[in-house]
Amino acid sequence: MYEIKVTSKGQVTIPKKLREEMGLKPGDYLEIKEEAEGYLINKKIDKEKIEKYVGILNKEKSSDEVVKELRGHDGGS
Repeated sequence: MYEIKVTSKGQVTIPKKLREEMGLKPGDYLEIKEEAEGYLINKKIDKEKIEKYVGILNKEKSSDEVVKELRGHDGGS
């Protein structure tokens, strides 16, 4: 669990470790959804980005390669 403080301007800083875990990069968007238990925050998925990979698995790239590309990993750790 992460505890994040909201500034007087309503801004938050997402800890680096969490940004890395979520695959967040500058310019990415977050979606906030109200649930019965509270709020759920997810990285917004660019559906156009995903559509170019439909049907590609087991043909050109492994699922691991596609996931790394979608998350923005360049192969480094």
